[in-house]
Amino acid sequence: MTPIFMLVGPPAVGKSTTSRALAAHFPKSVHIPVDDLRMMVVSGLALPGLDWSAALIEQLRLARSTVTQMALAYQQAGFAIIIDDFQDANLSEDYAALFEQAVVHKVVLYPTQEEAHRRNRQRSGDSPTGAYIDEGIREVYRQLNPIIPQLTAAGWRVIDTTAMSVEATVVSLVSITG
Repeated sequence: MTPIFMLVGPPAVGKSTTSRALAAHFPKSVHIPVDDLRMMVVSGLALPGLDWSAALIEQLRLARSTVTQMALAYQQAGFAIIIDDFQDANLSEDYAALFEQAVVHKVVLYPTQEEAHRRNRQRSGDSPTGAYIDEGIREVYRQLNPIIPQLTAAGWRVIDTTAMSVEATVVSLVSITG
């Protein structure tokens, strides 16, 4: 059976970059960025913020349901699957069907918060998007810090990528497949 990886973490920690590099490691693979599915909404897109609207929660559930169907279909066809998403309180519920049907290597990319802010500044420059992402970084770390022990106990692998290159992170991820 080909592997399924679920990579989550705060904004700007390298989820998409790492996911693409990990996918390239396999002879047949697909990278499914949940944000790309969400951004397909043309009218009525709900963006994450400090207060989550019912529309945002609904759009996340729709995207994650679609990701689940895609992942299972591609895995059936022999593709390794790499999903990148962000951790939130609804993640386990939204992916329950995937977690019930398949072995998923669940990974939290978790550099220090300072490193996440540095990567955001490097990537965003002077763009107004940088401040929005910095706010998201602060909020996600505030939510994640106290639940890291519970995630680890629930089988999530937490990887501190502060000093790791993308290549070193991929090597670490490939090693968990056995």
